[in-house]
Amino acid sequence: MPKGKSDQRRAAAGPAAVDAKELAELRRRLLAFYRASRRDLPWRRTADPYAVWVSEIMLQQTQVKTVLPRYPVFLARFPTIAALAAASTLEVCEAWAGLGYYRRAQNLHRAAEVVVREHRGELPRALAALRTLPGIGRYTAGAIASIAFGEAAPVVDGNVVRLFSRLWMIDAAQDGDAGIWRLAEALAQGEAPGDLNQALMEMGAIVCTAALPACPRCPVRRHCRAYAASAVERFPTAKKARVASRLKVAFAWLSCRRGVWLEQRPLGGLWAGLWELPSASGPGAKTRLEGQLRVVLGRPIAKVEHQLTHRDVTAVVYVPARAPAALLTPPPVPVPGPGRAGAKIAAPRSRSRLWPDPLAAPLSALARKAIVATQAKLRP
Repeated sequence: MPKGKSDQRRAAAGPAAVDAKELAELRRRLLAFYRASRRDLPWRRTADPYAVWVSEIMLQQTQVKTVLPRYPVFLARFPTIAALAAASTLEVCEAWAGLGYYRRAQNLHRAAEVVVREHRGELPRALAALRTLPGIGRYTAGAIASIAFGEAAPVVDGNVVRLFSRLWMIDAAQDGDAGIWRLAEALAQGEAPGDLNQALMEMGAIVCTAALPACPRCPVRRHCRAYAASAVERFPTAKKARVASRLKVAFAWLSCRRGVWLEQRPLGGLWAGLWELPSASGPGAKTRLEGQLRVVLGRPIAKVEHQLTHRDVTAVVYVPARAPAALLTPPPVPVPGPGRAGAKIAAPRSRSRLWPDPLAAPLSALARKAIVATQAKLRP
C-alpha cells in the first residue's frame, strides 16, 4: 500500500530520519555502481580543477551530448585559467557557441579574471571562496570541491532531487529542498566524496530517470520507499509549469558573391556575442528591421521555430528585392593613431561583416537553423 502524507512528511525530515547504517549501505552501493557502470566522459579523466570547473559550468541545464564536442575545443582554445582571463568576453562567448545560456560564459570569464587577480591563478579549494566567484552557486561549488579537491561537500541538482525524492518519498515541491540538502550532506561524509557525488548524478541520468526509470537494475532499489509503495512515477511531485512566452524574430538575407552579411549580437541579452543574420525582434519586427537596414524586405523565404527555456521563438527570413550596395561593402577598419607612450592601441573590431561561409561563424542556435533553412530554399 502507498504511504500516506504523514509518512511522506516523516521521510522529508532529512538525515535524522535515516540511520547511519542505512546511509553507509547507500554509500557503498552507490560507489560500487559508479565504479562499475560510469560513462567514460572526458571530464572524468582529469583531476585538473580548471577542467572540472569548465565541465560543471557547461553541464548546467545542458545535455551531455551537447557538451561533448564543445568541451575539448573550448579547453584547447583556453587551456588555463590565465588564458581564459586574458581573452576578451566576445572571444569567450564565440567559443561558447552551441551551448546556450551565454551568461554562463560571461560569468566564467569574469570568474577567471577574479581567480587570476585575487587567487594567483589557482582555483580556491574552500567552498566559501568558490561561492564568491561569478557563476558558482551552491551546487557548482560542491561539485568542484568534491571532484577536484576531495572535499566532503554536497551537491543537489535535478537528478539528485529526483533520486532522493523517490528514495525517501520527499515532496520537494511542497516541502522545499532543505531536507534533500541535509541528506546530500550526510552522504558526502566518507571516502571519495567526488565519486559519491558523481554516482548520485549518474544514477539520476541513466537509472533513476524522469521517464521510464530502470528500477529493476537500480543498485539502491531495496532502500527506495517509492519503489516499495509502487509510487515511483509520483515522485518528484510536479511543480507548476511556467507558461512559455512567444518571441517573433525577423531576419534579413543579404548576400553577394563574397558571402552572407552577418552581425554580432551585443554582450547583453540573448545569444550574447554570437553572430546572426541582421535581425529585429518583437512586435513589428519586420518593419523595424527595414528601418534599421533602410531597405524594403520582400517575400519570406524561410521560417524556423526554436525553443528556449521559457520562450518559444518563431523566426522568419526575408530577402530584399535589392540589397543596397553599401550593406555589402565591409566598413573600413580605422587605423590606430599615436597614443600615450607605451599604450597599447587596438583597432576596433567591426560587429558586422560578410562571411564567405556563414555556417563557419560562431552562430546562435536560432541563426544556424535560419541559415540552414534559407540555404536549402535557395539551393537549385
